[in-house]
Amino acid sequence: MIRKASLNDINNIMDIIKSTVEEMKTYNNTQWDENYPQAIDFTEDVESGDLYVQDEDNQIKGFICLNYIEPIEYEDLSWQSKDKAMVIHRMAVNANYRQQGVATKLMNFAEELALENNVVYLKTDTYSINTKMNSLFKKCGFNLVGEMSFLGKEKSFYCYDKLLIDRTGKFKSEF
Repeated sequence: MIRKASLNDINNIMDIIKSTVEEMKTYNNTQWDENYPQAIDFTEDVESGDLYVQDEDNQIKGFICLNYIEPIEYEDLSWQSKDKAMVIHRMAVNANYRQQGVATKLMNFAEELALENNVVYLKTDTYSINTKMNSLFKKCGFNLVGEMSFLGKEKSFYCYDKLLIDRTGKFKSEF
């Protein structure tokens, strides 16, 4: 079940972050590190109602942050639409549940939540060398829009978007 996260979930989320950062280091991905993201980031996400967890039997399998906040760096990119977009931010899967479709379920949830809120457009970004997230976005039908410099990182971030309906107003099929 995917539900809104609570402050009681923060410790489990930080455990997922710690293992994710360690894994990222194995392929020189410095998108996340010991300084970001921190518990305060997730506390703020919970308090604003933007953080969701996939929880089964009191085990957090993964989490995703969804809101309408676009980084200022998005302004210089050529997006498919000027419509209001739901933006996918921090997302990770518990190492014990990888390769079980958790990330895909979280992405499906993002689409469903957007549509429930009358939003038909999603945006996101990830570090260019974050091969797992780049692959996930492509698998889920996202369009590579461009690149941006972000967070003072050495390499660029790839930016993606996805229209949930086509130009005729019909819903696009699931991935």
